[in-house]
Amino acid sequence: MPGMVVFGRRWGIASDDLVFPGSFELFVRVLWWIGTLILYTHHRGHFDCNGRRVDTSKPFCLRVEIFAPLCNARKRVVRDRFPGTITNPGPRRSIPALVYLRALLYIPELVWACLGAFWVSDDSKGCDLATVGAVVAAVIASWIILLFTGVGVVFVFDPLGNPRTQPAAMEPLGVRDLQSTEGTQFFSTARSLAVKVWESRLRLLCCCLPQDESHRAAFSSIAQLVSRFFSDTDLVPSDIAAGLALLHQEQDKMEQSRDPDDIVTHSPSSPIGEDLEAELEKASHCMQFAAAAYGWPLYIYSNLLTGPCKLSGDCCRSRAAEYDIVGGDHLGCHFSSILQSTGLQYRDFIHVSFHNQIYEIPFFVALDHKREAVLVAVRGTLSLKDVLTDLSAECENLPIEGVTGACYAHKGMCQAAGYIYRKLVNDGILNQAFSVAPEYKLVITGHSLGAGTASLLAILLRPSFPTLQCYSFSPPGGLLSKALADYSKDFVVSVVLGKDLVPRLSIPNMEDLKRKILKIVSNCNKPKYRILLRGCWYELFGGDPDDFPTEMDNRREEELSQPLLGEESLIIRHSSSYQSLASDDSPAHKAAHLPLFLPGRVLHITEDGPSRRSCFSQARYRAEWSNEMAFRSILISPRMLADHMPDAVLRALNSLTSERPFSLCPSSLNDSQHNTI
Repeated sequence: MPGMVVFGRRWGIASDDLVFPGSFELFVRVLWWIGTLILYTHHRGHFDCNGRRVDTSKPFCLRVEIFAPLCNARKRVVRDRFPGTITNPGPRRSIPALVYLRALLYIPELVWACLGAFWVSDDSKGCDLATVGAVVAAVIASWIILLFTGVGVVFVFDPLGNPRTQPAAMEPLGVRDLQSTEGTQFFSTARSLAVKVWESRLRLLCCCLPQDESHRAAFSSIAQLVSRFFSDTDLVPSDIAAGLALLHQEQDKMEQSRDPDDIVTHSPSSPIGEDLEAELEKASHCMQFAAAAYGWPLYIYSNLLTGPCKLSGDCCRSRAAEYDIVGGDHLGCHFSSILQSTGLQYRDFIHVSFHNQIYEIPFFVALDHKREAVLVAVRGTLSLKDVLTDLSAECENLPIEGVTGACYAHKGMCQAAGYIYRKLVNDGILNQAFSVAPEYKLVITGHSLGAGTASLLAILLRPSFPTLQCYSFSPPGGLLSKALADYSKDFVVSVVLGKDLVPRLSIPNMEDLKRKILKIVSNCNKPKYRILLRGCWYELFGGDPDDFPTEMDNRREEELSQPLLGEESLIIRHSSSYQSLASDDSPAHKAAHLPLFLPGRVLHITEDGPSRRSCFSQARYRAEWSNEMAFRSILISPRMLADHMPDAVLRALNSLTSERPFSLCPSSLNDSQHNTI
């Protein structure tokens, strides 16, 4: 940080990013040179092939003369990467010149690789086999190194790194305050280019999807969102990785220093005295259906030894006459896995849909005789189309009669809920279900994307079904406006496990994470390679968080409120990411995006005991009511993704319901007993 500027453009790599690849290449080339030297000295004067004597002394000396400055350049590149910090590249100002020298030395290296390939392809009959093998290995190694270099250049190429006009000398580094029409037009054009670049990347990533109007609209919406998020920083990927490593250790230090008697503030609408055990029992039961909606991939993953055998007999049977399938399950494996996971019979299913498009996700409707419920289970993210639905994170108006205040929700999930609502109501699926079991109640459930869609579907169906209940497992944090979130507390229960990333994922939270990364990276005075090495060790093996010293004492506070961008970056002065950088509760920062919250009442499940345990130790859990304000920031942890997996949530709920006296929050039990006396 900032991105390195060479060959007249900015690249997606910083001047301190070549420590590891430079060290590795230097190591490989030294071994290569030693091997070549041994081969030459051992066979000197005996390079006879096909009756021809080859004088190799001059080519070898020439190769050494070329290789020596190449090795020296690489050594200097590696050595000069060490000084300086991430935001202080001054000690590494000579790196671009070394990069030019290194690129220049690739020309003779390419020539020698071509000559070696020509020599290998020539008739080598009569030549020493060991010599031929060594030369072939050296030629292959040369081409592999050149190939990886080319691939690396492609990866660090920045389509938005074209040369730009440098700021005036009187301006602070990386800050521009263009007020003229020309300046405004320049920024508008650059942002439009950024949107087009991200849209092209999405099209390339999703090249297997049909390029119809709905997909094009989704690509455009996601591209605008992503380009806005990354347009005001000069961070390269390694900077983000270093910032996450530092932030994880900082959060762990704060957690270790926190008073163990402190507990999460409980929502007024979810008092401790509420029947927590009953809610856990219902949640554990509903989670089986939410997990079953994923079909055979999750079933096989959860039952690696027995799953394939159980499904193999039913997968290819045609049961179209017994239930309604709408695409996506040609072999019947999805439905067979649902039968295995839920224990229901064929006759218990009213509708099963595996149709999957953007904003149209699979779901099924079944009769749950155990709980006397008509159960609607919505599938979570399992396809690229589902990912596009997840990423359509703009706000969409969702007016609900009787709800005062602003009513808006996540666009992609709002569209998916509308699709399922039309299928259930307009196609008469719910009428059919309640004609079979009129005394049953309506229950809606889902996990992840399915959880957000299920919550919005419950809000849409609430006026017609006042007694419905919704169990939302690991829902996305950026889902509902405050008015809708409060409205849903009467009939929606959200279950969150540990440090799950998704319930904390929203645009304001991502902006907050970006500000924290910028702040902690700018204050750390250790080189990036040490931060990354220490971070990898900490993630893999744990230990005490490293107490990284900072440069705060040597810098003026007002400097931290300015953008930390390089000269070639594109930014205007008043960027939302940098307003009041030193204050995490800046009103300007909070107002930058519309706030979105988790649905309903929040049931938070955490692990008891140390944060790290052996692979063979059994996890023990505790559960307590929390509120949406406890999920305003993203927690960095090795389990931030593992805690989101549906099998992990189901395992935690099953553990809680089977070990209830030992796993519920002690404060919850005490207050519950006090209220019942």
